Amino acid sequence: MTLTLTVSDEVRDLAPGFTHLAVEARGLVNGESNADSSALLDDAARRLAERLDGRAPHEDPHMVAWRAAYSAFGAKPSRTRNSAEALARRALADGGLPRINRLVDLYNAISVAHLIPVGGEDTDHIQGGMRLVRATGEEPFGTVAGGEETVERPEPGEVIWCDDEGVTCRRWNWRQGVRTRLTEESVNALFLLEGMAPMTNGELEAAAAELAESLEKLSPGARISVRRPSNGS
Repeated sequence: MTLTLTVSDEVRDLAPGFTHLAVEARGLVNGESNADSSALLDDAARRLAERLDGRAPHEDPHMVAWRAAYSAFGAKPSRTRNSAEALARRALADGGLPRINRLVDLYNAISVAHLIPVGGEDTDHIQGGMRLVRATGEEPFGTVAGGEETVERPEPGEVIWCDDEGVTCRRWNWRQGVRTRLTEESVNALFLLEGMAPMTNGELEAAAAELAESLEKLSPGARISVRRPSNGS
């Protein structure tokens, strides 16, 4: 069954330039990070450095737009960075990008190379459809703090992705919950690529196509499709 993705009118009013694409994959094979996934991350860092040409990530026009969207719902973008900016900063730092597992490495590489937020969700752990909404402040968010699992609540008005069970990602794409993250046992996934004008639909689709191609190389035989948002979604 196809997972539904909806964006609330409140979020659309907040950021009219927002758009997204989803890459759905079934029958994936994951595992520990390896030489191939590490090479993807190294190449992504090189491509990012060429793209920025000496600028800081937050100076890129796409990151400027994301910072404005974060400010619009009350987040401080210099302290609460969108996932693409946070990864880009790590990619350019001496320590480089973390190695998590092959699927996470793959989508992190796409995020860094294209400087767009990309998230991966294990669809076997999603309850109902996924919705991008402004939080009431009562939604549960399962995370890890101090090395132990705990439940937090978003700030009222915060932009969140959620399903029928609770928050899957806080502050738009700032921090993913533990319940739906991709692990080495994950076989079915949804990858969400998020754009903000001035990024064009063509640029977002190019990133999605590269992600789909990389997934096919990682997991020959996997069933992969790219979904564009329909009216009202």
